[in-house]
Amino acid sequence: MRTTVRINDRLLAEAKKLAADKGSTLTAVIEDSLRAAISRHEPQRRPSKFRFPTFKGGGLQPGVDLDDTSALLDLMEDRNGAP
Repeated sequence: MRTTVRINDRLLAEAKKLAADKGSTLTAVIEDSLRAAISRHEPQRRPSKFRFPTFKGGGLQPGVDLDDTSALLDLMEDRNGAP
């Protein structure tokens, strides 16, 4: 899209020099600068806090080793009556 903007002569000269130094176009320099300025003003999204569900109980039961998944599965199957 084409548009007309008024830019201070000194600022325009600096932008043209930057474009030449980068081997880029003046348009690319202006677009990059606008993106940077806009992104600074966008509200930062905070990740939503995740809460693990908790239940009443006495914590980890005796004989349960969370590092031994095979034994843990055996205990779970025995308590649920599964084969």
